[in-house]
Amino acid sequence: MTLNGVHVPLITPFDEAGAVDLGVLEELAHQVLTAGAAGLVALGTTAEVTTLSAAERSQVVEVLTGVCGRRGAALLVGANTAEELQALAARRSVVAALCLVPPFVRPGEDGVVAYFAALAAASPVPLVVYHVPHRTGQDLSTRAVRRLAAIDAVIGIKYAPGAIDGDAVDLLTDPPQGFTVLAGTDELLAPMLALGAHGAILASAHVATAQFLALAAAFHAGQADQARRLGNQLRRLAAALFAEPNPAVIKGVLHAQGRIPNPRVRLPLLPAAATSIDAAVHHLDATTAGRYARA
Repeated sequence: MTLNGVHVPLITPFDEAGAVDLGVLEELAHQVLTAGAAGLVALGTTAEVTTLSAAERSQVVEVLTGVCGRRGAALLVGANTAEELQALAARRSVVAALCLVPPFVRPGEDGVVAYFAALAAASPVPLVVYHVPHRTGQDLSTRAVRRLAAIDAVIGIKYAPGAIDGDAVDLLTDPPQGFTVLAGTDELLAPMLALGAHGAILASAHVATAQFLALAAAFHAGQADQARRLGNQLRRLAAALFAEPNPAVIKGVLHAQGRIPNPRVRLPLLPAAATSIDAAVHHLDATTAGRYARA
């Protein structure tokens, strides 16, 4: 299985009372898929998943399973325990689970490989490793990623390094056969695609879906000059969208567009400052030629 294309890790919209707004979630899912996204991610970091109850997580997956089933789109679901993985068995739209490298404990590369081998043995669906060392505290060498790729059920990686170093170049230019590398650092999307990333999982693609798709298409078509210009614009947009803890600014922009009823986030996150939202809207308008003006 290859997970090419741009996948959007959806936010969790909340209503005025603070409950999950499932209707708005469904609308957002349809919007990004209509814009051309290859698939969705449920219960990722962008979804504020640690603040959701078990019942809310189940409701979110139910809604997005339905949307992806009707649209023929891929759905990845964040899951990090055997119990969470086994709950995906009956979800036909779920093509893989997105599993985070164990955070905080820093188990070392041998521990990470053993952990994913155990998850793979318990999982009814394939696994995509979520490697984001600035959040987990655990870095992985290319050698470790190749060991993970050798586990039968591990089909890819959301690769979100803080910088493109020698390990990143090695992995992106020479990935394991049949193993999908998805760019996961929004600001580094263009160079990661240029080096060979198969696609991406991008929170920024909530608000400029078509442009991110165009960037990926330009690289895959060998249109380097066009890709460089668009990539720089999208880099600036991504930086503005991540100027405060994710997804506060993204929610602020979606609210400014009239696509969600409010920009509410749950503690420990706080709403983004108006100046951050305005800056992101400015970059968005510059990238999309004003297509998404404020409502």
